[in-house]
Amino acid sequence: METSRRTVLATTAAAGLTAAVAGTSYASAGRTPAKELFGRLADGTKVYRWSLANGGTRMKVLSYGGIVQSLELPDRHGRYRNVSLGYDTIEEYVAGTTFFGATIGRYGNRIAKGRFTLDGKTHQLSVNDGENSLHGGAKGFDTRVWDVEPFTDSSGVGLRLHYTSVDGEMGYPGTLRVTVTYTLTARGDWRIDYAATTDKATVVNLTNHTYYNLAGEGSGDILDHELTLAAARFTPTDAGLIPTGELARVAGTPFDFRRAKTVGEDIRVSHEQLVTAKGFDHNWVLDKGITRRPEHFATLRDPGSGRAMKIATTEPGVQFYSGNFLDGTLTGPSGRTYRQGDGLCLETQHFPDSPNQPKFPSTVLRPGETYRSSTVHSFSAG
Repeated sequence: METSRRTVLATTAAAGLTAAVAGTSYASAGRTPAKELFGRLADGTKVYRWSLANGGTRMKVLSYGGIVQSLELPDRHGRYRNVSLGYDTIEEYVAGTTFFGATIGRYGNRIAKGRFTLDGKTHQLSVNDGENSLHGGAKGFDTRVWDVEPFTDSSGVGLRLHYTSVDGEMGYPGTLRVTVTYTLTARGDWRIDYAATTDKATVVNLTNHTYYNLAGEGSGDILDHELTLAAARFTPTDAGLIPTGELARVAGTPFDFRRAKTVGEDIRVSHEQLVTAKGFDHNWVLDKGITRRPEHFATLRDPGSGRAMKIATTEPGVQFYSGNFLDGTLTGPSGRTYRQGDGLCLETQHFPDSPNQPKFPSTVLRPGETYRSSTVHSFSAG
């Protein structure tokens, strides 16, 4: 597949990687990302869209929520499609509840009843998912306007997004200073590096919530996508999708993706966990554990287009969500509605509800420490 990918990219590079997509010009490969006004919030705050390209990969990112509005990749014939779900307007992103493409924080995934105790003090968080707190609360990082700094250096072409979350925001203690760096490398990899510091003990779990459909946004469901996950265990949940604390074996269950199989192969098996979540919406415990450098754990491939994505991370877990709650009421840039299973997420993370689960890896960050996490997406077509 890599040889085919290089052939495709060489052809694209020869054309200068300058393209007009939906009326927006991409910066040429290796050049500073281009900036344009995307819209305004109700209070008049401007939201910008940045377009960047390198190594045959094209991306658009919003200052609102650090949202990846589009991720464009060539298929085996060199034809580009946007492979991420999203919207056309800022109004749709503000009204939306799906977290399309967003940077998630302070805490990715769920915290039971929106409460945790740290150093003997109980903190009540914003509750926005039944009785639980989800993805940082009602106004998490996905709703904030980030300061964006473009760069071009030896690592590639990218954006540094900065946001300061004040003490008490959404109930979290401590002022948290966050930098999220998106880099497109010369090979076309998309790398995300997270860093954060705090002035009080707090909990942090940052991730990205892009929905992928490697056949192309608006092309239908992802049930024929082939997925491999290097994980022998997962964390079962209760009816509220909060982990029970068990680290269950995937062997003999629909949750076994240690060998490549299609997403749809077992998704309708009558398994209690699948019934509860209406599909896959669980945390897999990665065999590699926490690592200092990103290590490969997942491969996703669309047989029809030949597009494939490998993911490496420093994180110990991944939330595989099969788009169970897309219900046909949302319309993407293609003009087609999104229905159940039209995209999937692979959110690298520490485990859900870790602040309340002593057996799970800790998400506590203290003054003088720096939170760091990295995830790399590598693309091919063949």
